[in-house]
Amino acid sequence: MRKKLLFLCILGILMVSCKKYDAFGKEIRFEELNKASFLEGNWEYEDSIGTLQMQWKAANDSTFSGVCYFMKGEKKDTLHRETIELQEVEDHLLYTTTVAGEKGETPLTFQLTKNTDSVVLFENPKNDYPAKIEFRLQKNGQIKQTESGKFLKQPKSQTYSWTKAKEKK
Repeated sequence: MRKKLLFLCILGILMVSCKKYDAFGKEIRFEELNKASFLEGNWEYEDSIGTLQMQWKAANDSTFSGVCYFMKGEKKDTLHRETIELQEVEDHLLYTTTVAGEKGETPLTFQLTKNTDSVVLFENPKNDYPAKIEFRLQKNGQIKQTESGKFLKQPKSQTYSWTKAKEKK
């Protein structure tokens, strides 16, 4: 009887000690998604043509949902819009994008292949471009996003340096 009780006590301690908590004491249940939490918020990338905006928010404990759109000119005409989602399913983090007006608006999914506290890399080798999408948190607080793959059978890569969008009052 003592051996069973000791075994149950040790098992209980192990189960509690294996749980992970964030800085606020909240249990981290979806560890892969938690490592991508640096994406949450509103981000901007500006160039001479217009402004690209990306917004991520927690939809629930296993999913971040977002939108990305490109606006041109003073009237802020939207030329590109896509919905994006990060979802942890059975210990796999999936990045899904659906671009308005492209490929019949069929969702395209990429699977996480590299994950650290400041880098998440998603890949879909069946897609020509992009085949890889990487988000890297920089020391200055910006996010560097690199998309790479093949376009017209030639290697192509594009990089965006996202900055936190200013809060609108």
